[in-house]
Amino acid sequence: MNDYGYDSGVGVAAILIGTLVYLVFAIGFYVLASIFMMKIFDKAGVQGKWRAWVPIYNGMVFLKLGDLSPWLVLIAMGASIVLGWIPVIGWLLILATAALWVIAAWRVGLKLQKSAGWVVLYVFLSIVWYGINAFDGSRWNPNIAPAPWAGNGFLGDRTVWQGIPVQPSAAPAAPAAGYGAPQGYQPPAAQGYAPPQQPGYAQPQAPQFGQPAAPQAPQAPQFGQPQQGFQPPAPQAPQPSFQPPAAGQAPAAPVTPPAPPAPPAPPAAAPDAPAPEAPADGDKPSE
Repeated sequence: MNDYGYDSGVGVAAILIGTLVYLVFAIGFYVLASIFMMKIFDKAGVQGKWRAWVPIYNGMVFLKLGDLSPWLVLIAMGASIVLGWIPVIGWLLILATAALWVIAAWRVGLKLQKSAGWVVLYVFLSIVWYGINAFDGSRWNPNIAPAPWAGNGFLGDRTVWQGIPVQPSAAPAAPAAGYGAPQGYQPPAAQGYAPPQQPGYAQPQAPQFGQPAAPQAPQAPQFGQPQQGFQPPAPQAPQPSFQPPAAGQAPAAPVTPPAPPAPPAPPAAAPDAPAPEAPADGDKPSE
């Protein structure tokens, strides 16, 4: 009986020591992770360092910076409490919650100028991932490509919290400019028969007579001084047409008049007419 009581006391003491060691490590891990998360929140422009020390709420802020809806944390916790006792569904909920944190770490790492390969470090040594991103020289750049789930109303972040900057990458991408959807054929509207308008006569407008304008009195002629605006032109001195050559310049040579035209040539003489031939002796003119 005594041996049984001794063994049970040792077992209880071992359980208490193990629980105490676990609590010490859990508190140390939480304090260290909160310090690192506070530095990351400071880089992201989050106002208030206390946000990194509040349990559950710091995880919601972390998911919001990772372009995920912060309400997913509460949804995952509620689903684990309600359905966690079911063997298969409980494990699936644990994996889904871990996947949310990994996706958020991937998006936060991209904004801290880290490649996608750093997610592997977060999966195996998350505390080291927090420490490197907290104290390295990286800067927060929210202008990255929109998240693939940004257009999803369940996963995408649509919240606006005071003190936490809205992430542009959480908004869905604008549709690319291109051709719109083809429009169907629309038949022309049927036109009904419109009867012709009946001719009619419009009523003549009444003539309007106004009062005649009063005649203006003739202006009396004014004699006296001329108007001030008229000014006679000033006399100009005559300018000599001949300008003597400048000093040191030789006078120009006189211009030779052109030669007179040649007289016209006399007409050619007319050719002489041929003389008549004398008759021969044997030939006599007929009487």
